[in-house]
Amino acid sequence: MDMNMKQNIQQEQRLLLTSDMKLSLQLLQMPIDDLQECIEKELNENPLLEIDYSNSDLNEDTDNADIKKEEEPFFYEKYIQNNKYDNYGGEIIYHDSDDDYDNNPFNYISQTATLKDYLKEQLMERDENEEILNICASLIEFINEDGLIPEEIKDISQLISKPYQMVFEASEILKDFQPWGIGAKDFRESLMIQLKKQNKYNEKLEEIIMKHLELLGDNKIKELAKILDDTVANVQNYVNIIKTLEPKPARGFYTGEATQYIIPEAFLKKIGNEYYIIMNDDLLPKLNVNSYYQRILKENKNQETVSFMKDKISSALAFIKGIEQRRNTIYRIIEKITEYQKAYFDKGEAYLRPMNMKELAIDLNLHESTVSRAVKDKFISVPAGTIRLRDLFTNGINSGTKEENISSNVIKKEINRVVEAEDKLNPLSDQAIYELLKNLNMNISRRTVAKYREELGIRSSAKRKVYSN
Repeated sequence: MDMNMKQNIQQEQRLLLTSDMKLSLQLLQMPIDDLQECIEKELNENPLLEIDYSNSDLNEDTDNADIKKEEEPFFYEKYIQNNKYDNYGGEIIYHDSDDDYDNNPFNYISQTATLKDYLKEQLMERDENEEILNICASLIEFINEDGLIPEEIKDISQLISKPYQMVFEASEILKDFQPWGIGAKDFRESLMIQLKKQNKYNEKLEEIIMKHLELLGDNKIKELAKILDDTVANVQNYVNIIKTLEPKPARGFYTGEATQYIIPEAFLKKIGNEYYIIMNDDLLPKLNVNSYYQRILKENKNQETVSFMKDKISSALAFIKGIEQRRNTIYRIIEKITEYQKAYFDKGEAYLRPMNMKELAIDLNLHESTVSRAVKDKFISVPAGTIRLRDLFTNGINSGTKEENISSNVIKKEINRVVEAEDKLNPLSDQAIYELLKNLNMNISRRTVAKYREELGIRSSAKRKVYSN
């Protein structure tokens, strides 16, 4: 056995992230609502970090030269500062600053009635005995997000300590409520309830729902016709009826869960022929280091206290710097996107140019992963609405020069359009779609057509085919 030990020298290059760099990357990746929570948490945990209420604008002596540079083009800055804006979902709505106006739109949102509220209102109109109605009220609490009660009646009767027969009776009453199909055990029973309530029930419809939904999903109409011993035209009618039913009867009702509001990182405002970026800074407090504790630090001689406070000051400064770097990076990325996609913002989706993160990162002298973090879960409000930054990065198809390349999103939209317009009796094959796109100078392969079609959730031509009556 060779016991000789050899020492090898291996040269390796690594990027070691400091704690401050890690913090900056974490802050960069956060969407603005998460950043709000992070700031609140940091304020609670670090006594040397505080909100500066003296001036909402950036200090004149800020170290962040890039931010100062960003603000220079805003010749209309005073106008913006003297106005308040709201409406996070679309174009900016301005209000005179003299008005007594609360610019938090969420204060005006009234509580929406839930499905359970709607069912309880119907319950009050019933004249069954009180105990049965109380059991109905209990059953309403078992309804899941789809509007179904998948639990067994016997299990529910044990859970609420009520006789099986009474719970069964209450469940049948609940199935009589609107929307039709509510309170069913599964989606098949829900579909059957809807058929009966709409006076559309027949035995063949029941057989399809209870035994052959998989064939229906695959659009195997001819095979269904053989099984049912019926004509293809009749089976197509059955299928059309089933497609009008709702497998999730609770769909469209407010669930009672907190609504997730989209908060844009910035607003893109067009003035004349130019776009200007207004960062959504009003939602984030301006932070600084508590001057009182800084004075204490200068006067205190206790080494343990001094060490603690220095650590907290260092953390506070790193946090403030990280937020400023986050703002600066996101601004630069939005600025470059706006420059590159001006035609898209002016004219619409058909003018979206192919753009990838690597190219943008090179233009901005950033790492590609930095761009990826910066656009993750971030939104921007433009005159046409609110869009996800990541959606502006798309692959392209060569159609001539770089400027003439076509975004994959544009091609997908065209595929969707031609499928919607097709003859449903003779749906377009992938080859036919390929030929149509080729005539529009959208040069992609038939395999890519199939890939995009599947990504759009469009079924194959065989499964889209409708049979005539």
